[in-house]
Amino acid sequence: MTTATGTYALEGQLLEVCNCGTLCPCWIGEDPDNGTCDSFLAYHVERGQIKGVDVSGLNWVAVVHIPGNVLQGNFQGVFFVDARGTPEQREALRAAFRGELGGPLADLAKLVGQELAMRVAPIECEVVEGRGVLRIPDVLEAQMEPYKSPTGETTKLVDSIFSTIPGSPAYVSKASLNRASIPEFNMVWEYHGLNAIQGVFRIEA
Repeated sequence: MTTATGTYALEGQLLEVCNCGTLCPCWIGEDPDNGTCDSFLAYHVERGQIKGVDVSGLNWVAVVHIPGNVLQGNFQGVFFVDARGTPEQREALRAAFRGELGGPLADLAKLVGQELAMRVAPIECEVVEGRGVLRIPDVLEAQMEPYKSPTGETTKLVDSIFSTIPGSPAYVSKASLNRASIPEFNMVWEYHGLNAIQGVFRIEA
């Protein structure tokens, strides 16, 4: 993994929703339940800067088709950057999440084989400890609730072989709704009761 260079420092909430059952086998390095996977990742930056640009409060969403085992990469993706950001903030987010600035985001970006589109959109993302909602009007919507232990604690996944939030426990949830509509790239689906995972990220480069 690329070492930190002071280029960016971000922390916030990450949401992952896909069409695998619970729990998504990608996190333990197995093939997706359906052979391929339709998924999206949403990063809500609570606090952070990229090359000195404050991006606190903004969101980044990746909608991806994974053709096989997650560790083999070759994802196809449509990416959304928060419309509330200024042009400078949006460009900073694009550079970091495309992997141009190194660090752990570059490690994830290497899994993308084809960027289908990059778009600006209003994004609502409110998820805490596995419970919450994600919306991009007319494009995406997800609603989720966490699994609980007998004592009421949210179920967590730790020490997995693959993670979009390295170093953080992941809260295991179920998405009562997972809907996408990007017909120009054959990304149209609606699922109920399938996988959702959420966690807190702290990443820097």
